[in-house]
Amino acid sequence: MKQSIAHIALVVRDYDEAIEFYVNTLGFELLDDTCQPEQDKRWVVVAPPGGSGATILLARASQPEQEDFIGNQAGGRVFLFLNTDDFWRDYERLKEKGVRIVREPKQQDYGMVAVFADLYGNLWDLLQLNPDHPIARRL
Repeated sequence: MKQSIAHIALVVRDYDEAIEFYVNTLGFELLDDTCQPEQDKRWVVVAPPGGSGATILLARASQPEQEDFIGNQAGGRVFLFLNTDDFWRDYERLKEKGVRIVREPKQQDYGMVAVFADLYGNLWDLLQLNPDHPIARRL
């Protein structure tokens, strides 16, 4: 998966408060701020100064009833993303290596996604973004 890029998404209480902290206090660049009211979602992506290539997605805690495969984790979770340029290649590699797939591949408006667990029980989204989605155009 050399071609893949890992992203981290931090669970926040308030988007505007988090944007203020990362952008105005720490000097991060705001790459994307997209609302999806039909899903009560908002995508906020920031990048550290200096263009290191790393990005952070700010998200509210998921509700257990929205994503029942996560289970009831008080306070939400830290989201981990493995963004790939070839979803099916990397999905098959994960399965061949015996990685536990928590949620089978699903097509979303933002791209193809599956969820897998690492050795420490962390949940990762294997994600290939739709190139037409606003987030993909900014990353």
